[in-house]
Amino acid sequence: MIKDRMGHQLSVKEVIKKVTNRLYNYFADFGLFIFQIGVAIPGVGIPSHHARRFLMRLGGAKIGKGTSIHMGCKFFSLKNLSIGEDTIVGHGCFIDGRGKVNIGNHVNIASEVMIYNSEHDVNSEDFGAVEEPIAIHDYVFIGPRVIVLPGVTIGKGAVVAAGAVVTKDVPEYGIVGGVPAKVIGERKIKNPNYKLGRARLFQ
Repeated sequence: MIKDRMGHQLSVKEVIKKVTNRLYNYFADFGLFIFQIGVAIPGVGIPSHHARRFLMRLGGAKIGKGTSIHMGCKFFSLKNLSIGEDTIVGHGCFIDGRGKVNIGNHVNIASEVMIYNSEHDVNSEDFGAVEEPIAIHDYVFIGPRVIVLPGVTIGKGAVVAAGAVVTKDVPEYGIVGGVPAKVIGERKIKNPNYKLGRARLFQ
């Protein structure tokens, strides 16, 4: 008789599912481990953005053409991460990835931004994890040291000011700032058509 960590008896089907998921997670974690060694550890970072994209894809992430992941970035999981084309993830960012994270095209994420989409349910008897998806749409700019919390959608063209804590959805082309983040303005452009360009080698 096999039980889970809470002492509940598991059926054969449930055991097979758990074993399959565990094996998949081991493979994904190995890809993440290789990425962290090659990219995130100071002094060992690979200066090639192509190599970083390759390592992230090895761990299960979907990364679009021309996207740059700067050195020093960290992740809990890569398998639920999808990033579009021509997007920049700045130095020292943290992206959770235990739940779905979808980041669009031409998104500029500045240094040391933290994006969380999993948290513990403090009212649950087993203190279980609750995962909520995060969506960041095209042409969004997120300033340095912003914190984005689970379940948030940031609309197309929105701007998040440095140091903000985003707890609720951000409207398209809205400018938000503060703790918690509130709308403080609106972006004037409505049809952005720019490209962020190529990052330098040692970023």
